[in-house]
Amino acid sequence: MTVSGQRLTLEEFLALPEERPALEFADGAITAKMSPNLHHGRLEAWLGMHLEMSSAGPDPLISFTEARVIFGGRSNVPDAVAYKASRAPLDEDVSRDAYLTIPPDIAIEVTSPGQSIEDQDDRCRWYVANGVTVALRVHPRTRVIRLFRASGESGDLNGDDVIDLEDVARGLRFTVNDVFGALRPRPRPDQDA
Repeated sequence: MTVSGQRLTLEEFLALPEERPALEFADGAITAKMSPNLHHGRLEAWLGMHLEMSSAGPDPLISFTEARVIFGGRSNVPDAVAYKASRAPLDEDVSRDAYLTIPPDIAIEVTSPGQSIEDQDDRCRWYVANGVTVALRVHPRTRVIRLFRASGESGDLNGDDVIDLEDVARGLRFTVNDVFGALRPRPRPDQDA
């Protein structure tokens, strides 16, 4: 959804106050990011934690959810991103606004109700064309994930299909079912056998 018919520069956009839902900027136009629903938020959180906890080796991943990234002339708020620790732009000065200004190693978009799969795929293609190693489009309703790399797209993955991200972080492999398992209710402690 386009918010303003007025065309702005990236610098003019970045001078605007932050809003909720977040505003994004591409090609002079401002659009509002879709507010995440319950399933969207759960998948986003699980993916961010899983990328960090499951990456191994000398350069593990550091993840961020709903963080603004500014590169390639755009300002987007992907659902989750991850950087190798050696590239993570962390800064202890929390008194200033800090944005991610280099392409992440992984960018993830979780499709919300009302969002076009084609638009989400185009966004993932843009990420990869602008320096992201791998982008994932996660579709909760169909329980399908698609991977995007400079070398091409995976096609639709589901069920026990493997999401192999070892080119980004050693040991980072999981199935589509693992991702969507995050949506299963957890037993309460008083329901134990």
